[in-house]
Amino acid sequence: MLNQTGIPTLDQVLSRFPEKKALIRPKAILECYEDIPCNPCETSCPFNAIQIGPNINTQPKLDVEACTGCGICVTSCPGLAIIVVQIKNNLAQFKIPYEFLPYPEKGEIWHGVNRSGDVICDATIDHILIKKKQDHTALVTVSVPVIFLHDFVTIRGKHE
Repeated sequence: MLNQTGIPTLDQVLSRFPEKKALIRPKAILECYEDIPCNPCETSCPFNAIQIGPNINTQPKLDVEACTGCGICVTSCPGLAIIVVQIKNNLAQFKIPYEFLPYPEKGEIWHGVNRSGDVICDATIDHILIKKKQDHTALVTVSVPVIFLHDFVTIRGKHE
């Protein structure tokens, strides 16, 4: 499916998520599904939680125990293929990369979008972090109902 549509199957998505019990703390989800020469996630992680190894074409692997969910890898990924997830009180809280203007504002309700680009839920904007060294990629923290844990991937303004 990925090779035909660019959209990973549910099995591929699930293969990137740790067990739900690990998500009581924020954890990076590395949605790299192909072998390509790339390693900014590995080199940017201050906790050595992401390993690629000597072959730069290898898909990254996450050491779930070492990952703190800080989000540095999210804004370091040139393919926007990393998110951070945490389950809190029946909500799934995501840290996602966002590169469009205008940026969302805390407290706003935006559309939650799946990997096919379909609107699937409301997403509450919890926090926006924009730093110069993030190279114009904002780290947006959003909350969605936990039933969308494996479906949600990004946001779209309700005005669009």
